Amino acid sequence: MFQGFDALPEALRPLMREPVVEPPPDQHRDVLVDCAVYAEGHRLPGTFTYATALGKVREVELLGHEAFVWVGLREPDHDEMQSVADIFGLHPLAVEDAVCAHQRPKVERYDETLFLVLKTVNYVPHESVVMARQIVETGEIMVFVGSDFVVTVRHGEHGALSAVRKRMDSDPEQTRLGPYAVMHAIADHVVDHYLEVSSLIESDIDSIQEVAFGPGRKLDVEPIYLLKREVVELRRCVNPLSAAFHRMQVENKDLIGKEVRRYLRDVADHQSNAADQIASYDDMLNSLVQAALARVGMQQNNDMRKMAAWAGILAVPTMVAAIYGMNFHFMPELNWTWGYPGIMGLMAVFCLVLYFQFRRNNWL
Repeated sequence: MFQGFDALPEALRPLMREPVVEPPPDQHRDVLVDCAVYAEGHRLPGTFTYATALGKVREVELLGHEAFVWVGLREPDHDEMQSVADIFGLHPLAVEDAVCAHQRPKVERYDETLFLVLKTVNYVPHESVVMARQIVETGEIMVFVGSDFVVTVRHGEHGALSAVRKRMDSDPEQTRLGPYAVMHAIADHVVDHYLEVSSLIESDIDSIQEVAFGPGRKLDVEPIYLLKREVVELRRCVNPLSAAFHRMQVENKDLIGKEVRRYLRDVADHQSNAADQIASYDDMLNSLVQAALARVGMQQNNDMRKMAAWAGILAVPTMVAAIYGMNFHFMPELNWTWGYPGIMGLMAVFCLVLYFQFRRNNWL
C-alpha cells in the first residue's frame, strides 16, 4: 500500500486518486518487472505502460514538481527493448548492449542519458571447495538514466533489485534526489554484494591454506586452480568500475547533482576496498599454487629417491645373476658343495646392508 500521501503537495494529490492504468495484454509480463512513477520522492499508486508513465511524469513536471519513472526489465528481447527505447529515446548502441549482454563494466554517455553497466556476482553455496564445481556466478545490470527516467535491465538468475526498490520506496528523502539517486542505490547494492562474496571466498581460501600447510595432509591442486579462476572472474567484475566511477565524478558533473556525487564517492570507496581484497586473494592463491607445486616437487623427489634406493638394492642380485647366467664351463664355484648357499647368503647380506644404509639416509 502507498504510504506518504499526506506528505505530497496538495496539487499532486488528485494524481493519486486517478484510476489504475492496466498495461495492454500483449505486453510481456515476464519481462517487465515493474513500471512506477515517483513524484516528490513518493511512489504514485497504479500500474502504467511505458507511455502513460512518462506522460504522468510530464504532467507532474508541468505542476512545478520533480518526478521520474522507473522501469525494471529482465532479459528483454530486441522488440521489447526497442519499444522502451522508442518512448525514452535510448541510443541504438546502448540498446544493443542491453539486449546482447556480456558487456564489460563501464559507463557511457549518450547526449543527456547515462548508460551504466554493472556486473553482479553471487556466491554458490557448497560443502567444500574440493567438491565444488562453481563458486561465483555472474550476471549483469544495465542502467539507463535520464533527467526524468530510469530503465534497469537485468540479466542472470540473481541480482534482483526488489530490495533496492523497497528501500527507495520507504525513503522519500533519498528518492527525491531523482533518477541518479536510483542509479546510486543500484550501484551501492551491487558493490555491497562484492564485499559479501569476497568475505565468503576468503573462508574458502583459509580452508585451502589449512590443507596446504597442514602436516601430513595431501593437497590437490585442482581446488586452488578453481579458486584462482573464480577470483579472476570476480576481478573482471570489480576492477573496471574504478574507471566508471571516476568518469561519473569528473566528466558528468552537469548531469549528476552534488549530493548524489557524494553518495557515489562512498560507493567508489567500497568498490576500491573490494578490489583491494580481491587483489590480495589473487596474491594468496599465487602463493598457494607455488606452495602446492613445491610440495608436489618434494613428493616426486621422495618417490625418485625410493625408486633409486630399491634399484640399487636390486642391482646386487641382478649383477650376480648376470655373471652366473653366462654359463662358462670353467667356473670353479659351480662344483662347490656350498657354492649356491654361499652366493645366496652373500647377496642377502649385501642387500640388507644397502637397505639399512638407505633407511638411515631417509631414502626408504
